[in-house]
Amino acid sequence: MLDSFGREVNYLRVSLTQRCDLNCLYCGAACPDTAELTADEIEILVRAFAGVGITKVRLTGGEPLLRRDLPEIAARIRAISEIKTVALTTNGVCLAEKACALRQAGVDAVNVSLDALDPAVYRRLTGRNALSQVLAGIDAAIKAGFRKVRLNAVLIRGENDAEAAALIDFAKNHPVDLRFIELMPFSEQGKNDALVVKAAEVLQRFPFLTPLPSEATEGVAKYYAAPGFRGRVGFISPVSEKFCASCSRIRLLSTGEVRPCLAYDTAFDLKPFLRDETRLRQEIEKAILAKPAGHAFGCDYGNIHAMNKIGG
Repeated sequence: MLDSFGREVNYLRVSLTQRCDLNCLYCGAACPDTAELTADEIEILVRAFAGVGITKVRLTGGEPLLRRDLPEIAARIRAISEIKTVALTTNGVCLAEKACALRQAGVDAVNVSLDALDPAVYRRLTGRNALSQVLAGIDAAIKAGFRKVRLNAVLIRGENDAEAAALIDFAKNHPVDLRFIELMPFSEQGKNDALVVKAAEVLQRFPFLTPLPSEATEGVAKYYAAPGFRGRVGFISPVSEKFCASCSRIRLLSTGEVRPCLAYDTAFDLKPFLRDETRLRQEIEKAILAKPAGHAFGCDYGNIHAMNKIGG
């Protein structure tokens, strides 16, 4: 389905929970437990989204691995004929023990948050001494045979920007895509523009990274490589080089609300229409048509919410 600006919306991010077992600086304050959609409700909703053109689903949180029924949810979504890709974004703390089950359930790709390789820095950023578990989860994901294993790193000036070299070296030695994602204004740190480390700055520090042709990239990341690298290094720049003109995504929250854009308050509650297929589709179409032309990062933070409430 096309939105009111002619963009094809085919990518649904599904937040399965607001719960998380970390407390990252850039994600906002920890969320209390809230009511969550059941596996049945999620299947009904994803089927309805598939009916209007959604072909890719990403399972997010909070931390989706805290859902004991995650493999079941993934398998149900994968069984929907219109859905061609099911992906997962996780902090990786519990991934080692669940990677194989998720791959068997039909999850195609996994993104793991990894903002530091120094244990002390990792603990300061996340509030937990869990780096070894995350690294074990990445290793398990590689061995499980996911089509893509990606690492997401958010650099914060003065906190972990010195970790860029070690993270790039990790991508050199492992078959993963490392993506540096600009700090967004979903926390007090994110609202301080001086703390944002932009792609141009990182590339200036590591001039051996050379851009890959556009046909070798996927989604909104711009990828780079270097001789001898097993992996790639990518940059996602929603603040300095916003990509709203090509945005193809919409977000379903764990509460049953759908948000056309992560930066604004606009939301449509779908739960009252779970048993009314016609009305449910109408509400989804309204939400897609309500997608704004773009966000206002950098000049208007009035409607910004914590990342763990909106599923990233």
